[in-house]
Amino acid sequence: MFTGFYEEIHEEFREVVREFVAREVTPHYRRWDAEHRMDRSVWESAAENGLLGLAVPEEHGGMGLDDYRYRMVLDEELARADALAVALAFHLHDDWVLPAVMTYGTPEQKEAWLPRFIDGSFVTSVAWTEPGAGSDLRAVRTKAVRDGEGYLLTGQKTFIGNGITGDGALVLARTDGSSGRGAEDSFSLFLVEKEGNPGYRAGNQLDKMGLKASDTAELFFDEVRVPLRNRLGQEGQGLEMIKHLLPQGRLAVAAASVVVSGQVLQDTVQYVKDRSTFDAALTEYQNTRFRLAEQQVTLEATQHYVAEAVRRFNAGELDVVAASKAKMWASERAKEAADICLQLHGGYGYILEYPVAQAYLAVRLLTIFGGTSEILRETVAAQMLS
Repeated sequence: MFTGFYEEIHEEFREVVREFVAREVTPHYRRWDAEHRMDRSVWESAAENGLLGLAVPEEHGGMGLDDYRYRMVLDEELARADALAVALAFHLHDDWVLPAVMTYGTPEQKEAWLPRFIDGSFVTSVAWTEPGAGSDLRAVRTKAVRDGEGYLLTGQKTFIGNGITGDGALVLARTDGSSGRGAEDSFSLFLVEKEGNPGYRAGNQLDKMGLKASDTAELFFDEVRVPLRNRLGQEGQGLEMIKHLLPQGRLAVAAASVVVSGQVLQDTVQYVKDRSTFDAALTEYQNTRFRLAEQQVTLEATQHYVAEAVRRFNAGELDVVAASKAKMWASERAKEAADICLQLHGGYGYILEYPVAQAYLAVRLLTIFGGTSEILRETVAAQMLS
């Protein structure tokens, strides 16, 4: 990010992250990408280095680092190592599931779960999307039927990051017994644990365009018994809680987007300095210089935009519309940056061992995950026209 964004304490944290990435990520990442999943040891090592559950309060064993700049340092170092899939996996755990527990968990739930978020023993995923319900969560069909002191959960989810290697999922399920498109109070949120639940099953690994080291799968629930203590909040409050979780989740995507944009531009600048055609360095061509200049200006504007979103988040002022604007802008700019930078690499940009090719594949998810750009435009327009 730009000068003045980070303080000395963040740079000290960066040294910890950089050493972790060099030791635990870089030597293994190519294998993880080929195998389409990370070793569980990376979660354990991240926990040992204090890199999981950054915002968990001290009373639950965490460090209480709710300044989002720490999270961005982690993204920057993973992007610098061309290990964006690790960043995505950590985001799912820390920016989508953890905030739900911290915000809506009872004291008993926090005591039981929060220490497990930071020690690497409980890797989580977000299980909201279904084959027929993505952006429109009111179309979710998974059902949780009350049964004694708990529920029986039945349904199918798809596009679930950490779905195979994870230990549990934050599941949105219909609890009013209805069918069709549900009402606002038709759904509830459950933190469902895989251990001891034979009806909780991951399907086949989904073969994605990019970010392959982060496993993604379908999840199947066949009358999985979920204790009442695993429901977050009151019955029927699921969609309302998700609305309050969206700002942090969308900020996470905006942050990842601006980090990727910066890294791919930095890599490209170095590439064109070292490359020549027709006995002239690529930097001597006006097209190259103009393209890079445009991307630098766009990057700096996006950095300032995301930095303001981070400031508002840290102050407790980031709402869903502001987060949607930041995500929409930053993710679309990241997609453009990867495309332009790949073009400047020429044929080498099409080779997967080059970081720009990996970035090109990775950023295509950013305009989709956490709310498509089309849905975000609707969100922004609704506020403008209200």
